[in-house]
Amino acid sequence: MILILGGEGAGKRSFALSLGYCEDDFTCDVYSDKPVLINLEKILREDCACADDIFAMLCKKSVVTCCEVGSGIIPLDKHEREYRETTGRMCVRLAREAGCVVRMTAGIPMILKGELPCE
Repeated sequence: MILILGGEGAGKRSFALSLGYCEDDFTCDVYSDKPVLINLEKILREDCACADDIFAMLCKKSVVTCCEVGSGIIPLDKHEREYRETTGRMCVRLAREAGCVVRMTAGIPMILKGELPCE
């Protein structure tokens, strides 16, 4: 699995496309058989409690993208804090399992772990 992290609009989707995937390969549904899961943070925002249940399914994806949500001011709202904590911890777990971890900044990929598969 390739884990692609970065801020909103940082180029995660474009980078996944550059790996040979097409828009039809993308899904926001963990249980879909499509290979690229996008917007993990939105899934966890809806239901933080599902994190343990979906971890194994995420590990089966070829690519998982997630916006980084942990920077900035700590929210006062308990749900927002829980969501950010859950998302961060999920990304840590996925990074351990991933063959490659990429951080996107301003459209530039930085490989943090592993290597990209040969094209």
